Formats: sequence, structure tokens, C-alpha cells
Amino acid sequence: MSKFVIEGANKLSGSIKVHSSKNAILPLLAASLLSSEPIEILDVPLLEDIKVLLHLLSHCGCDVKIEGSKLQITPDIKNGDIDVDGVNKLRASILLLGSLLACGKKVVLGMPGGCNIGTRPIDLHVKGLSQLGAEIKLNQGYIEAKVKKLKGAKVYLDFPSVGATENIMIAAVFAEGETIIENAATEPEVVCLANFLNSMGAKVMGAGTDTIRILGGKKLSGCSFVPISDRIEAGTYMAMAAMCGGELELTNVICEHIRPVIAKFKESGVKIYEGENTVRVEAPDRILATDIKTLPYPGFPTDMQAPMMSMLSIAKGTSVVIETIFENRFLHVGELVKMGANIKVEGRVAVIEGVKKLKGAKIEAKDLRGGAALVLAALAAEGVTEIEGACHIDRGYFEFEKNITSLGGKIKRV
Repeated sequence: MSKFVIEGANKLSGSIKVHSSKNAILPLLAASLLSSEPIEILDVPLLEDIKVLLHLLSHCGCDVKIEGSKLQITPDIKNGDIDVDGVNKLRASILLLGSLLACGKKVVLGMPGGCNIGTRPIDLHVKGLSQLGAEIKLNQGYIEAKVKKLKGAKVYLDFPSVGATENIMIAAVFAEGETIIENAATEPEVVCLANFLNSMGAKVMGAGTDTIRILGGKKLSGCSFVPISDRIEAGTYMAMAAMCGGELELTNVICEHIRPVIAKFKESGVKIYEGENTVRVEAPDRILATDIKTLPYPGFPTDMQAPMMSMLSIAKGTSVVIETIFENRFLHVGELVKMGANIKVEGRVAVIEGVKKLKGAKIEAKDLRGGAALVLAALAAEGVTEIEGACHIDRGYFEFEKNITSLGGKIKRV
């Protein structure tokens, strides 16, 4: 287990290019199984989660080639049994259920894993795929599924789940007739998947709205595709600059995707200047308190809650953070308190009394976004901080230490 050792209280300034979105790339990898020809995905950061899903594609029989940041996948599904090591490390492994069923394979899939941020049921995935004609059985520790013929249907999601929306979209591409997903997730990653499927020849309409229509039965061909940039990575670096009193320019940013995050930075006194695919951040003398409530897109993203809480821990005044998506997404709070933060949690509500300075301590990252939040806190804190559990952070931030060092931060991996 590696850890980060960070010497804080250094002003961070400079320029960084934001990587392509991990949360957009993972469904693309699952959907690549539908193609009858090789698929090329460009500008891919080889994060741990992406490596795990590529391993699972190889296990299915696909030929996977990696050349720098370019992936080439030649689909050839020989095996629908993927109850293997790796599935329980990755929530997005559940997306293979839709693609393998679409290809007519009997599936044995280990229960998906991922960060322990709360209950992450797969009931909406099962409900949606079952309505398309799949027979799905949940066993102790694994899923069994098969289908005679997928048929289009009208599916209403009780909650606009991103993963369930993506899984149903992928399966519906090969379903007979039309599928309509109502109360669908509207996240940019869903739109990215729709654009990818359409690039292969699918007919997906309405992505980005709460009603998505898929005309099934289309044969898909190969394509070359560039995913969208990572809105959570962009927001994390923006919070880092605001906390560390610097000026930061981010390139390869889609400002429309981070509109709710930009709004909260402005409320906190951070100066934001938007350009064409760029954003520049100027930190105030001291951050101002603000309130946050996480919501499905286009609301404030749950993945940005922890980094913003780090920032608000040194804000002037009292902030309130309400987490509505995951009930166990305050694992970072106890670690911030060790650094001198004044945060009280009751249920899904955190009340943050801003302090002037955080202090270095020995702490532990327990999930991906909470881990990133602790890195931000350590960079702003006085003294040295040791953060155990760097592996969690590696799942979502590519070249993290390299970028931080280029801005003037002092961080090393041990």
C-alpha cells in the first residue's frame, strides 16, 4: 500500500490539461463489445479502473491493444462468464451485463464493487434489462442472466441512475423495435455514450433529456472516438487552486458541464474566467462560506462534494453540505477533523465552521473522491501530512502527483 507525503502551505499556480473522463470512458468500453469491427478510443488516461475493465474485456475474448493514450479493441466474445477477480473492484463492471446480453450471451457476472460510499443497488439495472426480455437471477455473490431475444420496451426509472440508463441504452441497441427510457439520467457521460453508439451506427435520440429513445436492431461498425473531458477532475483542480491561494488555467474543459460547480466557486469569492474550452481560477484572500446540496445533473455533483468540503473547511463563516445521493459519503470528515477542521455531521448533513488554517497529520484515504479531498487539504495545510491509501486516489486521477508538482506543490509517493 502506497501513501502520499505532502508538505503544505505552498501557493499553487500554472496550467494543466484536463484528461478525458473516466466515468465516460468506462461505458464506452462496455459498449465496444457491440461492434462488428475494431473500435479506437483516443486520449485515454490509463487509470486503475480503466485497466480493470480492459482486463475484463480481454477475459471475454476481446483483443485489446494499448498504444500510449490510444486504445484499440477488437470485439470477439468467447466467454460470458466473468465472475473473476477484478469485478468486485469496479462498479462499472455491471455495464458488461447489458452488452453481453445484447450479444446473446449467457452471463455469469460477479457482483460489482467500487468505493464504499453507501448502498449502491443494481435493482434499476435488473428492472430495466428484465423489461427488455432478459432473465436475471441474483445469487450469493454473483449474477446469472440470459435472454432469448431482447425486445424494445418502455422503461421508467424510479431514480435517474446514470449506470442503469447506460446499461439499458447499451442493451437496447440490439433489441427488436423501439426502447424508451423515461426519467433517464441527463449527465454528460450519458450523452457521450449516445454519441459513441451513434458513431457506430446506432439510433439513440434524446440523450441529455429525461426521455431517451433507441431504435434497436442496427448492426454496428467500428469508429474512432474522443471522449469528453473529466468535469470532476477539472473541479478538483479548481478547488485546489482556490485553497492554495494561486492562479490556475485549465485547458480541455467543457464549462457547460461544470456550471453548478462554477456557481459555487463564485459564491465562495473565487474569480472564474471562462474561455473556449478553458477556465482560469484566481483564489481570493480567503474563501467565503457557502451551502451545497448534491443532486443529479444538472445539480451539484456528488463526486465534487468531498473536494468542496475541504475547501469550505478553511472558509470564512459557516457552510452546510447536504448529501442526497449516497448515505456514506462523509468518510473524509473524520480525517479532516484530525487536521483541525471543525465539521459536525448528523445523518446526511455536515455543518462546517471554517478555520483559518489546517495542520498536517497522519490520515487515511478511504474512497476515491474523499481521498482527493484529503490531498487538497494537505496541500493547503501547515506542515507535513501523510495520506495512507493512495490506491483509492489512483482510481480516478491520472498523473496526479506530476500535475501537482508542476504547479509548485510538494508531494511524493512512498
